[in-house]
Amino acid sequence: MFLLMHMRTLIPKALRNGDTIGLISPSSPSPDHEKIGQAVTYLEKLGYRVKPAGHFNCQGETRRELDRRKLHDLHEMFADRSVKAIFCLRGGSGATRLLENLDYDLIAKNPKILAGYSDITALSIALYAKTGLITFSGPMLATELHSPSPYTEANFWKILESTSSTHQVVNHPDHPVCIYREGSASGTLLAGNLTVLSCLVGTAYLPPMTDSIPLFEDINEEPYRIDRLLSHFYNAGLLTGCAALLFGQFSREAMDFDQEHPLLDILHYYTDKTAPQVPVAAGLSYGHIDDLLTVPVGTGCTLHAGEAGLLLTMQPAVSKV
Repeated sequence: MFLLMHMRTLIPKALRNGDTIGLISPSSPSPDHEKIGQAVTYLEKLGYRVKPAGHFNCQGETRRELDRRKLHDLHEMFADRSVKAIFCLRGGSGATRLLENLDYDLIAKNPKILAGYSDITALSIALYAKTGLITFSGPMLATELHSPSPYTEANFWKILESTSSTHQVVNHPDHPVCIYREGSASGTLLAGNLTVLSCLVGTAYLPPMTDSIPLFEDINEEPYRIDRLLSHFYNAGLLTGCAALLFGQFSREAMDFDQEHPLLDILHYYTDKTAPQVPVAAGLSYGHIDDLLTVPVGTGCTLHAGEAGLLLTMQPAVSKV
């Protein structure tokens, strides 16, 4: 078992036309076989080969058996040298149960793209904590890739295929950004679902958050739940050392900062809980939404928050093939 904190960042190789993409379902299964088929067709039309894992979208009689199948598929796809990237089926639940038995040594020796968000946050964050592998919090087969919006599509492939020196994040025009505190900062981007991230607090699967830039999103949670989750992070001392704090979307509808809402009061409250020099912004195009940014988990980034808005620049998250 790979027990020591990683000493360096592992950058996966960029995707190129003709590569093989492995398909796995480490969280919930999907009953929508039509959407899965559409996603496969979409990938093949782009010139990629597709290889479903042996237990892709299957169910088990028990959680123990289901977990065994999920782990087998994860390990098989990372070990398979013909597979250059691994895309997840959907979120839901179950990924946190896999963390103890993941073969982190195997994964560290075979770094490659892993893409997914929501419940997949558990895998992304744990892999970064244990191996230093940069993963990608972005669209999945049964939720977006069967029919991605132009914004989702452009951001996804740009981040997975481009090895340019930097990537500047451009929010969707329908998603206004609110600057809660101005300032500039640099740090490691740790993006994910707030509920799932909170489950990792106090475990070996959450990397140190000092000098990090957390980006939180969530869905279908009442404001009091968001308050409770953020208070857990604060009480654990995980917000005080952050270089910056970012919030994505918390519902299917974009945040409206011109309307009064309990959630906005909560975000403002936790802004005041961070150090006075820490920039804070909300409203990024990240979450359970149609127009979705793809965010590299573990990459270095720099941000400037001011009167002109939010400028977020990320270092390359994939290397040249």
